[in-house]
Amino acid sequence: MSDIKTHEPDAPLEEEELRDDTVITKALFWSLIVICSLGAVGLVVYFTWPEAAVPDERETITGRAEKREQPPVTVPKLRFTDVTKSAGVTFVHENGAAGEKLLPETMGGGVAFFDYDGDGDPDLLLVNSKRWDHDRREGKPATLALYQNDGKGNFKDVTAGSGLDVSLYGMGVAVGDFDNDGRPDVYITALGGCRLFRNLGNGKFQDVTAQAGVAGRMNDWATSAGFFDYDNDGRLDLFVCNYLQWDRELDLRQPATLDGMTRAYGDPKKFAGSFCTLYHNDGGGRFSDVSEKAGIYIRDRKGKPLAKALGVCFADLDRDGWIDVVVANDTVQNFLFRNRRDGTFQELGEQASVAFDPQGNARGAMGIDIARFRNSDEFGIAIGNFSNEMSAMYVSNGNRLLFTDDAVSNGVGPVTRQQLTFGVLFFDADNDGRLDLFSANGHLERDITKVQSRQSYEQPPQLLWNVGPGFATEFVPIAEPERPLRNVGESGDAYAKRLKAWEANRDDFRKRLGEFVKPMVGRGAAFADVDGDGDLDLMIAGNGQPPRLLRNDTDLGHNWLRVKVVGTNSNRDAIGAWVEVYLPNRTVLRQQVMPTRSYISQVELPLTFGLGKADRVQKVRVTWPNGRALEVTENIRVNSRMTVTEPAK
Repeated sequence: MSDIKTHEPDAPLEEEELRDDTVITKALFWSLIVICSLGAVGLVVYFTWPEAAVPDERETITGRAEKREQPPVTVPKLRFTDVTKSAGVTFVHENGAAGEKLLPETMGGGVAFFDYDGDGDPDLLLVNSKRWDHDRREGKPATLALYQNDGKGNFKDVTAGSGLDVSLYGMGVAVGDFDNDGRPDVYITALGGCRLFRNLGNGKFQDVTAQAGVAGRMNDWATSAGFFDYDNDGRLDLFVCNYLQWDRELDLRQPATLDGMTRAYGDPKKFAGSFCTLYHNDGGGRFSDVSEKAGIYIRDRKGKPLAKALGVCFADLDRDGWIDVVVANDTVQNFLFRNRRDGTFQELGEQASVAFDPQGNARGAMGIDIARFRNSDEFGIAIGNFSNEMSAMYVSNGNRLLFTDDAVSNGVGPVTRQQLTFGVLFFDADNDGRLDLFSANGHLERDITKVQSRQSYEQPPQLLWNVGPGFATEFVPIAEPERPLRNVGESGDAYAKRLKAWEANRDDFRKRLGEFVKPMVGRGAAFADVDGDGDLDLMIAGNGQPPRLLRNDTDLGHNWLRVKVVGTNSNRDAIGAWVEVYLPNRTVLRQQVMPTRSYISQVELPLTFGLGKADRVQKVRVTWPNGRALEVTENIRVNSRMTVTEPAK
């Protein structure tokens, strides 16, 4: 969450933009002078230089510069419907804002899809914050919200009496079966102490934070968290991101303003950083804080905590059988923790070229996701950044921990620069076999438009469709078509015809995706197949407002396969396992069992593979976290669900 380009009193609005325009104008003026001068010199030389002898004509062999004909991009007609109210979700996020402009009010809450009751369909948990302790307004305290899914996408509020009906200044959520009893447990991050809830079954959860030893420090501001097995012992460990060293008095002393008069939310650069936390699962319901000895404590040049962590994701990036960790930091460099296979990590963010933008600057990073979006061995790390900072798309180079930010070349960067992006997700929106990129957007300041005319508080979510190989760009935005301009010399009748076609396309888009692109203050985001129809639906958490459940109603005739993986020797959830689906056309689809992604949120455990027009699957290969693999070749039917269980030793 980068600073907001706040202004001191008497500072002109959008000063940086005006300064940029002045510099560009001067540069253009002097460039024209230089060009004209060079042109004049060139003419003199041309007419006075003695004629050279004509050399013998020879054939120069070079690579032929053939014209590259790019096939036209036909964007699919996706359809998403806002079913929040009709599905029974009545939750409203409480951020405690009451005029003081305290920085935690800007962060929003997370969302998790997980099958808490074991009936095979994804249930829903929404994280809430609360009013500040010094706020004397009357009202019922805000709590977390647990919703039970009936299997058809209809949700029932079952929070009361569940044990999750607690009030705290919550931020994010991590889900994992830490005791391997077959029931997913819940970890809630918060400002002022986190909570671990053990799933007892029958819709009941027990607070076991104290026994487990995972509350964290009471002055921590914990954000994203995730369960993963970093030492391959079959038990889920826990990684927790901590943001800033924050307190109310320090925040109120910040002189941040929008226009010299109106108070703004503070600049995170004014607050000290924090250390992330790594908890080792010792078994028996106990965890040990191994952060420092494991190499997770990263310090700046003065020896102070460097991290300002908001997002985390896990993957075996060097493919050595041990899971690595990538942390998205706000206004400081991102981290890449390489697993050294001995219980420790080495931070290699700068060496791997994921720490900064291509110019070497730290960005305001929030959400993060990792996927093999090209259906190859390459990893893509997508990170959502602050407004006027395009989203990052770091792409790996072979097995080495070396990445290149391809955001500009693959089409992600230019179309995301304007948005302030929190949650990011790779998912196959149309089941064509390629992972698309989704982002939840929304600014921090309600009045941002007063000082930055091109910004808005509520911003539309964004979906970038994965075009696939053979095109000039890899991702194109699913957006309302722009009104065409009249061409020079174009007749009125011809333009009217084009305008009519544009109006038809616009109206069709609004009918299909008008609810999808409706602006909101988006924060956490997650996906799941809530209605059991084989495509992925989206939930976007709002800040200080209701969330939005967007049902995927796209019908393009594409096939799909859902795969649930169960660990035996590995952790019960099989978190960290990779699943490969082999299609007859030699395409291999690869996804990781990893619910921790986006921003302070969790997606469902089962994996959904879009198959496109493929009507059969050759085989499914599962590589477990311990490196062993299992291939399944029989009884694989498209448009169905399959469960793969790890063989016992």
